[in-house]
Amino acid sequence: MPEDMSYSKMSHQLLQQLPKGAFLTVKAGDKVNTMTIGWGSIGFIWGRPIFMVMVRYSRYTHELIQEAEDFTVSVPLQTNMKKSLAAAGSKTGRGIDKFAACNLSTRSARKVKSPVIDGCELFYECRMVYKQAMECKNLDPSIQSRWYKDGDEHVLYFGEIVACYQQN
Repeated sequence: MPEDMSYSKMSHQLLQQLPKGAFLTVKAGDKVNTMTIGWGSIGFIWGRPIFMVMVRYSRYTHELIQEAEDFTVSVPLQTNMKKSLAAAGSKTGRGIDKFAACNLSTRSARKVKSPVIDGCELFYECRMVYKQAMECKNLDPSIQSRWYKDGDEHVLYFGEIVACYQQN
């Protein structure tokens, strides 16, 4: 049975795994997509626990998350999902069944419409509270030259964490 917990209880494990990859999953209407994320943050903003994720304009997930009310972040902690993370980060869901191509399955989230990824151990369910397009002119030039040479910037999505739980 999944264990409910405070959003901050497993923050150390989340922040250790995030650079290795986690799954951002979004449902808009009848369309669902997941992608690998390696960047994000959790914290306390506006009196709420918040998970901030970044999605580039060029990604299919961007099309969906712009319309979505929520998103989930599924974090593999013990399971070796390296191949699925690599595939979900390199394939697009625009023209293929990305879940089949990445050997992934979903299950319903507890409090949001977007599903979570089966096989992961840590889940954050988030209700969208704010979206902000990046403005590279405000970014440190060394970061801009390294990550945004081609102009494919991110949009920052802030989700209130409405559920956090661990599946063993």
